[in-house]
Amino acid sequence: MQTPLNTPYGPATTADDVAGTIDLTGKTAVITGGASGLGLETVRVLAARGARVIVPARDVVAAREALGDLADVRAMDLMDPPSISAFAGQLRAEGIRLDLLILSAGVMATPLFRDADGHEGQFATNHLGHFRLTSALWPVINRGARVVVLSSRGHQIPGFDLTDLDFTRRPYDKWLAYGQAKTANALFAVALDRRGAPDVRVYTVHPGSVLGPLARHLSEEELAPFDAVNPDGSPRIDPARDMKSPQQGAATMVWCATAPELAGIGGVYCEDCDIAAVETERRAGVRPFAIDPEMAEALWKASVEMTGCDI
Repeated sequence: MQTPLNTPYGPATTADDVAGTIDLTGKTAVITGGASGLGLETVRVLAARGARVIVPARDVVAAREALGDLADVRAMDLMDPPSISAFAGQLRAEGIRLDLLILSAGVMATPLFRDADGHEGQFATNHLGHFRLTSALWPVINRGARVVVLSSRGHQIPGFDLTDLDFTRRPYDKWLAYGQAKTANALFAVALDRRGAPDVRVYTVHPGSVLGPLARHLSEEELAPFDAVNPDGSPRIDPARDMKSPQQGAATMVWCATAPELAGIGGVYCEDCDIAAVETERRAGVRPFAIDPEMAEALWKASVEMTGCDI
């Protein structure tokens, strides 16, 4: 299924463009990372089309200030398994059922940190936290629902190692760890779609390079080679070079969540509001290993062992 559909959209398309006049009245979405950046723009666009949006957040006060009446903010921390269980338990107790689950929260290129079980922090936040959350919410996901998992071109960084996901043998490298976490996001989507199809379909998204809160751990010297900042300090916007605004970056997330042309398709990696091509050398597209079904199953098995969760 990893074949472009040749949609009419492109790098400069915005989330409002792809959402158009779609009516999401009566639909309920959970969006992690929904209080800032790409997640916030996704919340805005879906709420404007009538969706009820629930945003789990570590800092509930800050999230409510950012979101206003756009979303129902609940407490949850992806690094804290009991808080994930409590959040999902609230939804189950209230009889809430989901039509969209958008896994947008994440960290990038951080100094080494670990969760309470000793798992490397970028992998634990970006993958294991979302693995736990999806497992906990699976009983309340409706037939016909979609799950959207945020990955990135960071998955193209070589070095994904199923035998050393926690960097206990290798010296820690923050970019290698980020690439490993983003590869895990893509593989998770493949394995989850296999379990959910045809009732629940799953998509992985590269949103584009959006300079925002995700880059907070990078110094000016580290940002310089990316040519991502204008002389006045503002983010450089050049969608033809994959440098996007939040409105453009959220477009593929919203497209995967709503596009009718994706009916019957799942487990695919998408960018620029289309299914991405498989590439082995070009910067664009998806690497074959990030959509490999055998590797996806191996990662699923490892994730179950690490978390004690499954669906």
